[in-house]
Amino acid sequence: MSWSKLKKQLESFLCPALYGRVEYRATGYRYLPDKSGICYIAVDKKNVLNMSDITSSIKWYQTEQEIKNDSDIQIPINNEEIEAVRKDTKGVVPEDRLKVIARGRKISEYAKELLSAQASLSKSNFLVVANQFLSISIEESIESNDILLNILALVDRRVGKKRILNMAEKMKLKHPIVQYFYELRLGTF
Repeated sequence: MSWSKLKKQLESFLCPALYGRVEYRATGYRYLPDKSGICYIAVDKKNVLNMSDITSSIKWYQTEQEIKNDSDIQIPINNEEIEAVRKDTKGVVPEDRLKVIARGRKISEYAKELLSAQASLSKSNFLVVANQFLSISIEESIESNDILLNILALVDRRVGKKRILNMAEKMKLKHPIVQYFYELRLGTF
């Protein structure tokens, strides 16, 4: 489906109070086919969710460093992870060092998960998720762990006031951008 058709369909599902306030935008490069283009969601003409960020590797490293340096974050390490490190290092690393390496690996994985949760998507990923949103039920979109599906469902006219109000506890566990769109939708009542 072309971008213009997809955008038109997504905007047809916007709740009436957000129509004109929430916009789906995408740029493409006709003469640079290797460039994926950027895609973002704007609220009141301000980019709120940018889905293509060239600095994602830098952010991943910064996130990893913040997790390593924050003493309040406890990353539990189990015996299986220590055994995996022991196997990878062929048993030549001291026991106390194995725990440090296993913790470092887990922190790195956690940082990557956080970054992917912060919606570092390209235009092509947005198109895939938007098409998925149009083909699944609204309940599946709301219950999904995908941030973009949650956002598209929150601004959807098929989600009524009662359902939005009943989501308050669930929204506390969601990503901050999902909470932002939840608050935006609450403001329409």
